[in-house]
Amino acid sequence: MTEIADHPLRVALVDDQPLVRTGFAMVIDSQDDMEVVLQATDGAEAVRELSARSVDVVLMDVRMPRMDGIEATSTLLERLPVERAPKIIVLTTFDLDEYVLAAIRAGASGFLLKDAQPEDLLGAIRTVHRGDAVIAPSATRRLLERVVATPEPAEQDSSVLAELTEREREVLTLMGRGRSNREIGAQLFVAEATVKTHVGRVLAKLGARDRVQAVIIAFETGLVTPGEQ
Repeated sequence: MTEIADHPLRVALVDDQPLVRTGFAMVIDSQDDMEVVLQATDGAEAVRELSARSVDVVLMDVRMPRMDGIEATSTLLERLPVERAPKIIVLTTFDLDEYVLAAIRAGASGFLLKDAQPEDLLGAIRTVHRGDAVIAPSATRRLLERVVATPEPAEQDSSVLAELTEREREVLTLMGRGRSNREIGAQLFVAEATVKTHVGRVLAKLGARDRVQAVIIAFETGLVTPGEQ
């Protein structure tokens, strides 16, 4: 796969373990369409470096000294304008732990286990760069049901859905139920390309960075509730 842009995908690695960074860098730099352009040993260094340098995707460890990945993710995405904000993939040793849930709330585009296969790592980088979720629909469902099981003090105001058309609300509802674009198209009797267009409009109207963030909004506004099929 060759990146269409005029430069390879610029990837930053944030992890306090040198061997982890080295391993990921070897895998990423072996690809023609991506390159590691920055490495940081903790969240504080990452925030400082990434505030002054543009990258496309960040692989962010959760547990690090000085500033962990959750605080770093939140700080970066609050500080940078949308057009400069990178997509962030949270790296974790534990599937669906509370740190990952907090990172998703902070704005991360998904999560990846540190023992993922190289092809899964590369696929995740390309996927978030396109604006899609890192995790598969079934995993997204499990993750989001955990998210709404531990709600934040203030629930999302449902008025954020007001600008959505009826069809866009249908698409968002099906996204929240864990359906892929292909499955949504089949259920609504429209082409997959049309679904992608609707998803793009939903993200824009909700001000969501990616699919995961949009689905979290669907849960927190009550458009979708845990257990719905």
